[in-house]
Amino acid sequence: MNNSEIAEILELYAKLSELHEGNPFKIKALAAAAFQLDKYPTPLAKLSLPEIEKVQGIGKSLAQTIYAIVQQNSLPELEQLIDQTPQGIREIMQIKGIGPKKVRLIWKELGIENMGELLYACKENRLMHLKGFGEKTQASVMQQIYFKMANADKFHYARAEAPANQLILELKTKFQLVSLTGAMRRACEVLEQIDILVSATSTEDVKACLIKIEGFQIIHWVDAQIQGNYLGFPVSIFVSKASEFYLQLFQTTGTAIHQSAYPEIKSENLFFESEVAIFDHFQMDFIPPELRENEAFIAIAKEKKIPQLIKDADLKGPLHNHSIWSDGQNTIEEMALWCIERGYQYLGMADHSKSAFYANGLSIERVLAQHEEIDKLNSKYPQFKILKGIESDILNDGSLDYPNEVLAQFDYIVASVHSNLKMNEEKAMTRLIKAIENPFTHILGHPTGRLLLMREGYPIDHKKIIDACAANGVHIEINANPYRLDLDWRQIGYAIEKGVLLSVNPDAHNTEGFLDMHYGILTARKGGLTHSGCLNSFNTDELLLKMYKN
Repeated sequence: MNNSEIAEILELYAKLSELHEGNPFKIKALAAAAFQLDKYPTPLAKLSLPEIEKVQGIGKSLAQTIYAIVQQNSLPELEQLIDQTPQGIREIMQIKGIGPKKVRLIWKELGIENMGELLYACKENRLMHLKGFGEKTQASVMQQIYFKMANADKFHYARAEAPANQLILELKTKFQLVSLTGAMRRACEVLEQIDILVSATSTEDVKACLIKIEGFQIIHWVDAQIQGNYLGFPVSIFVSKASEFYLQLFQTTGTAIHQSAYPEIKSENLFFESEVAIFDHFQMDFIPPELRENEAFIAIAKEKKIPQLIKDADLKGPLHNHSIWSDGQNTIEEMALWCIERGYQYLGMADHSKSAFYANGLSIERVLAQHEEIDKLNSKYPQFKILKGIESDILNDGSLDYPNEVLAQFDYIVASVHSNLKMNEEKAMTRLIKAIENPFTHILGHPTGRLLLMREGYPIDHKKIIDACAANGVHIEINANPYRLDLDWRQIGYAIEKGVLLSVNPDAHNTEGFLDMHYGILTARKGGLTHSGCLNSFNTDELLLKMYKN
């Protein structure tokens, strides 16, 4: 059990305790510990009880609670609270803007115990008349319920990637031709199921194999398709003859819109030994699976001008990362060594700025101290470059954190919105445009602030934002965290057209977070990005020139 999982248990314990009107002092201590321990650098699971007691802000009673969680992977007191709380109430508690006390009012005063009942109450304006609520809160609750309903039964690509690949390996022990297909093969950021194509002599053979795979459950099957569940993920398996495998792979990978652009293939007398052969049949370039969302690349393929898409290996270093100086879990040196060992040329440190007090943002004095540390590390590792960056909050009026004389001391600045996210488009655009026009802004971080399946981003006019970046020499981040993937791949084409460089950044808060660059590359590929359009595909000297602003 890692620290984040322990923190989640403590946070849930605090919220359910508050819901059931528990001891307010204990609730406050649990909530504070959950916030603190989520970022604590040392794994608590490796500490003894006396060692946990010595952690700052953790008393003996709370240390015993944490130790019990580590030893048992659960907490009896929490389990009791869960048993006393209807499942629907626990789901309602996930709605932002209504804490446990308000949820208790909804539950006890209105007798509501699930999302459906809550939505109906909102439609009848019962929520807005409840003490402590109001018209705006009711409207926000309705909007969030609709969002959750629209995204029900969906999951992030990153969650399913490892299980899907494992299932592919299991099937390949029995069948020679096996491939992902559908939305997952197109690397869509949000999925509804895992689609797999298998070449076999019969569906019965595939069923017999699936029954033996631990964690796979067959739900039903019809002809050459098997529906099942693997490790909690819905799976659809298509069974194909060997002679038709690549044709069926081609036909099941692209969306209906994409596939409608091709003439029908009569397969009786045709055998394709690869997908490339199918595109050759149409006298087209091979279109990578990620680009088969719509008709956008059909004409380009017919002209034999499909670009060489960016690859993981094209990146020379990550530019948006956080260390223990703010809310990260590793030292700058630990992060630098991770990058050096993997052949990167540079590491950009972009810890939080001073207004991000919740993330231990850097005061001016701490900025200067961090720069001293970076200078020493650059002397220690002369073949590698650690860049002095900052993730500056875009303040409510669009200005950046710190006075200009401090901003001028950074190698580059990632400007991001972290507060007051509930903006209409006019407010969001005014705020972002002002930040983009600031001469110290180099990269616009996660432009919409979205969290996939969890939070809609604030509304913006993407084209106007990209136009402003083009006019002011500002690059745009593709935040590679699989819960963000922001800039959205659908906007990448226009950025390329306008000559705006995109930066694939992991927003890493520990060395493991660097691995998220893989998901940023998948997003970049879906938008048609090449290495020449990616800021951090340039070497160190070229990067510094790209960052330079008159």
